Amino acid sequence: MASPSIFGVKVAVVCPYSLGFPGGVQSQVVALTTAMRANGVKVDLFAPCDNLIPPYQMVCLGPSLRLRANGSVAPTGLRPKTLLRLFKYLRSTEYDVIHLHEPLAPGPSLVTLIAARAPIVATFHRQGVSTPYRLFGRIIRPMTQKIFRRFAVSPEAAKTATAVAGGSYEILGNGVDLKRFAEGPIWQKEGPTVLFLGRHESRKGLEVLLRAVPMCDPSIRFWIAGDGPESTELQRKYAGLTNVEWLGRLSDAEAASRMRAADIYVAPSLFGESFGVVLLEAMAASTLVVASDIDGYRDVARNLIEAILVPPGDSLRLAEAIETGLSDTRLVDELVNAGQKRASEFSIEEIARRYILAFEEATRANI
Repeated sequence: MASPSIFGVKVAVVCPYSLGFPGGVQSQVVALTTAMRANGVKVDLFAPCDNLIPPYQMVCLGPSLRLRANGSVAPTGLRPKTLLRLFKYLRSTEYDVIHLHEPLAPGPSLVTLIAARAPIVATFHRQGVSTPYRLFGRIIRPMTQKIFRRFAVSPEAAKTATAVAGGSYEILGNGVDLKRFAEGPIWQKEGPTVLFLGRHESRKGLEVLLRAVPMCDPSIRFWIAGDGPESTELQRKYAGLTNVEWLGRLSDAEAASRMRAADIYVAPSLFGESFGVVLLEAMAASTLVVASDIDGYRDVARNLIEAILVPPGDSLRLAEAIETGLSDTRLVDELVNAGQKRASEFSIEEIARRYILAFEEATRANI
């Protein structure tokens, strides 16, 4: 529960990425906002939304523009009307604290740094430094001095932020709604099932998984959820895989239900993952995790302790891990039990509480 001193405090949460598109930063922003409101904190959520009609209260800043960044496509609020709307809101409303996600992203983040009159608590999500990111960071680095408290979701995210913006960072991982994934209906399935849920783009490694499918027992069903720039081409290229079912984008409820049903959740990403919150979601759902052995995932799940980790890009090793995950009952039980305990360390309620304490500190310092 929030302490009495936080009641009456008004917080502006700013996300530079559109909530009309799935993404790790967006889902974390929504989950944290929901948890803070449940604790009695007054929160205004600002983000681009691309005509989304959300099931939660927010201020839609308008449509986004897609930028290629870090091996992905970021739906960022760069339109002039979007930026002007945010500037007017921040200048016309008295906020006690501003919680800014991804401060080094262009657009809404820069406007927030310029317009903010209240202390800023910032969360840095990105892993990996590109040349444009470094150059933009140098331009706005002086403005980041306005940030009162800096959090990074992982050591890799902190390393990236330090390289671009300097400063020191407190590591505070992303949170997961444990109840949403642990409880509820279980999707019907036929036989052993593997789930992939993510954007269909090269860095997520979906093609690595599809290349592994013929190496696995043909009785295994593969659920491929999500969409992206590679969806059409991958569906055409691998149309002969009769045990693969393309699900498209799922609702949150269906995604959680299928996560609970799947025997294995597979995350074959190649790079660019700052924090593997989806691994925690699978662990909370009591589903075995098979993932790439990359920094962002290794910080969440340890090989043969909470998950099976394989070299990124290696379809053969991925297929072997899937077969092991469906045959070695003793190992799976050990990993799933350890995964449940690991997920409990990242409860969204606890992560929200840590941020609320930072908000309290910021308001006291601003008196």
